[in-house]
Amino acid sequence: MPRLTLDDLYRLAVPSDPQVRPGGAAVAYTLTSAVRDGDENVSEIWLAAPGAEPRRLATGTLPRWSPDGRTLAFVRPVDGKPQIHLLPMDGGEPRVLTAAPLGAGAAAWSPDGQEIAYGGPHGAPDPHAPVVADRLDYKADGSGLLRGITMQVFVVDAASGESRRLTEGDYHADGPSWSPDGRQIVFTASMEPDRDLVPSGAVYVVDASGGEPKRLTTPDVVCVAAWWLDGQVVAAALEGGPVGHTRLFAVGQDRQEEIDTGLDRNIMIGSPAYPGAPPRRLDGDLVFCVRDRGFTHLYRLRGTTAEKIGDPELSVSGMHVCDGRLAYVAASPYSAGEVYLDGERLTSLAPADLELHVPRSRTFVAPDGTEVEGFLTGPGDGGPLLLDIHGGPHNAWAPVFDGVHLYHQVLASRGWTVLALNPRASDGYGEAFYTAAQGGWGVADAQDFHAALDELVADGTADPERLAVTGYSYGGYMTCYLTAHTDRFKAAIPGGIVSDLTSMAGTSDAGYYLKMWECSGDMTPQSPLTRAGRVTTPTLILHGENDDRCPVGQAEQWFAALREREVPVRLVRYPGGSHLFIVQGRPSHRYDYNERIIAWLEQWVSGSQN
Repeated sequence: MPRLTLDDLYRLAVPSDPQVRPGGAAVAYTLTSAVRDGDENVSEIWLAAPGAEPRRLATGTLPRWSPDGRTLAFVRPVDGKPQIHLLPMDGGEPRVLTAAPLGAGAAAWSPDGQEIAYGGPHGAPDPHAPVVADRLDYKADGSGLLRGITMQVFVVDAASGESRRLTEGDYHADGPSWSPDGRQIVFTASMEPDRDLVPSGAVYVVDASGGEPKRLTTPDVVCVAAWWLDGQVVAAALEGGPVGHTRLFAVGQDRQEEIDTGLDRNIMIGSPAYPGAPPRRLDGDLVFCVRDRGFTHLYRLRGTTAEKIGDPELSVSGMHVCDGRLAYVAASPYSAGEVYLDGERLTSLAPADLELHVPRSRTFVAPDGTEVEGFLTGPGDGGPLLLDIHGGPHNAWAPVFDGVHLYHQVLASRGWTVLALNPRASDGYGEAFYTAAQGGWGVADAQDFHAALDELVADGTADPERLAVTGYSYGGYMTCYLTAHTDRFKAAIPGGIVSDLTSMAGTSDAGYYLKMWECSGDMTPQSPLTRAGRVTTPTLILHGENDDRCPVGQAEQWFAALREREVPVRLVRYPGGSHLFIVQGRPSHRYDYNERIIAWLEQWVSGSQN
């Protein structure tokens, strides 16, 4: 059976956002694939049910069922702006519901099915006018300069298409959820005047007919999302600071009480490049996602006891509950994602003619005694080894096929071993581990990487003369940091990098957060640029041109510092690429990113197999 090649990027279809149909054993979901012609990612709405072949319903994303299950709302562009469409399930073509000037987000149906709430951008910016900023939050990665545009909550009549705006102000409001009686809507927002300097986020409630929003939560928690679940408002929030585990809270007027899961694990509500899903009620119990040792698992809270449900070898990236049925999307070592209903797999999306290399877990011990888990892909027979460092730094590798890092599979087929390590600051190993690198990027976690490499070299898994390192975002930062402190690597490929924390603090859309909370303290020893003069490793820098999270100037500084010293270095900039271009960007850019990593490694790491 053949092994994966980079061309298989165009054969992979990845599901997301499953939605159980009310009153029926069927699941609507979004299926996204890369299309070579047109160089675009195409998303479609599909329907799967037990005992039946999945069928395509429409082009679009974010499927949401009406309460009676007879209509499916979804989002797709009209004249370049995303708009909500309604698809009658008894036959007929979708009709456009919204005509939002700047576009509409996911539909939230009212309990009676008469109206739909949604979050969407609001404003009338002049693209040629000067950009005036009074706060630091004037830009956002993926959107660029905001020019006064804010996210607001709207309600649209499902029959007539007439809409009204429920929120108004110089703040972002999003994620609307209806009360069971349909009279109120909750959403999250940060309305504090210094919200760019002080972490804040609160749950608000507003009458569905309009009026002034009322704050429900107190300032001691930072709320990131809220939902009305069976008559109770449940919020995901951080308590005690902006760096730490997200927890669940039951929310009332000016109060919130933590929902004790008994787990020292991070609640995962789902976002781009981060798995998980909003919590749901299942027969009165609370079902939610947490990260646990690389995997993202489903848990069911029965009273005061949280029990893991589902296959422990799957990593969940989406979940939904309706009428006592539980649907989820999960990846395995053999598939980037499949759709399940009550544990039954409804799809077969992985190419059946490909044999994938399966990651295997291994635990290492750092010099200070800390245990660190990693996953090895490839032969492990004393050949070349690539250390790949994840971003965040609070993300985590999982031992499943992700459909993004295709070079792991290609390199394994060429005799390489790939080490995906979850060092301290990674998610899934408890909150103390999660915050262990706070104020000490590089300083705290470099020992974890070296300890793992030392052990793999000592036992013959890796050749000490053929070690290489790569990583993206925080992984790009650590790639620069490691090569500025050691010459053990024969090649380095940092992507979406951070090279200088001082300039990063003033130019990133998250710069102040990074400066004050993630990198609090003396940033000089944490900045790779202060030791760039020690770098000798041949370095390939890969960066999105429109990255506002780790601005392209970070790559330019590292490139200039190495080139001035005549270190072999190459800078590749991807036009239009935001920080997440390796996940959501043009297929040709994602292909090129994988291809350049492989080529650079084979150019500079001698003795690799071709």
